[in-house]
Amino acid sequence: MSDKRSVKVGRRTVEVSNPGKILYPDGITKGDLVDYYRRVAKRMLPHLRGRPVAMERYPDGIDGQRIFQKDAPDYFPDWIERVKVHKEGGSLQQVACDQAATLVYLANQACITPHVFLSRADRLDHPDQLIFDLDPAGDDFEEARLAALALRDLLRELELPSFAKTTGGKGLHLTVPLDRRADFDTVRGFARDVADLLAARQPDRLTTEQRKDKRKGRLYLDAMRNAYAQTAVPPYAARARPSATVATPLDWSEVEDRSLRPSSFTIASALERTGDPWKDLRRHGRSLSRARSRLNALIGEG
Repeated sequence: MSDKRSVKVGRRTVEVSNPGKILYPDGITKGDLVDYYRRVAKRMLPHLRGRPVAMERYPDGIDGQRIFQKDAPDYFPDWIERVKVHKEGGSLQQVACDQAATLVYLANQACITPHVFLSRADRLDHPDQLIFDLDPAGDDFEEARLAALALRDLLRELELPSFAKTTGGKGLHLTVPLDRRADFDTVRGFARDVADLLAARQPDRLTTEQRKDKRKGRLYLDAMRNAYAQTAVPPYAARARPSATVATPLDWSEVEDRSLRPSSFTIASALERTGDPWKDLRRHGRSLSRARSRLNALIGEG
């Protein structure tokens, strides 16, 4: 077997080294990962463009060392876009995945999962999405599914749209698209208050307690990801989990289905799905101003 192959991606040609290298114990190779990202790029890129990327890399496969790399190495080709990200004491250059060839190049670097900012490069302090991470205790996905439906209903009371996706792990993410008027502090405060209200409505099942030893088996409503330089797994990203599960956008009818299992979405099956429940997400960006007033009223009623 050749230790290299050339992959044509749009106008670019990416040299893939060691395509037969096993990345997953069940035999999934680097070449399989490259092929997946090449094929899924059209659906995935709208959720990546203009966003700084952090690379979750596994050069020796998912059972080997995990490298979480934020900066773009000097050896990356010039055609890969970079975004300057300010941090305490300086700045760094992070990759921006603006074309399919970049996804393929990152896969060749054994980047199994690209993680992206909740904001775009032109306004890094103003997110265009708010995320709730629904993290069940143990492996009880049913708790995450029920929490997602309850949270969707509360957001509807606030007249906010929401979009669900599997994380590729044991939980779900709910995303609210924003119009980028609010800064991160405003968005995080709003998300935290929504989570607190929902937990107060269902105290036996839900909690916003950050300490695991105080959750008492309840599902954690995590709103803390809504902060500058925090990242989230984007739609269609592969995960470093058995069978190469994929973070998959869902229609709400799928979340309502008790048979939903996130393990069924893998790099082998994700491309077989028809339609894209998140295709028009960006068109639904909302202001939080009126929603904040409605939320304050609900909190007052409680």
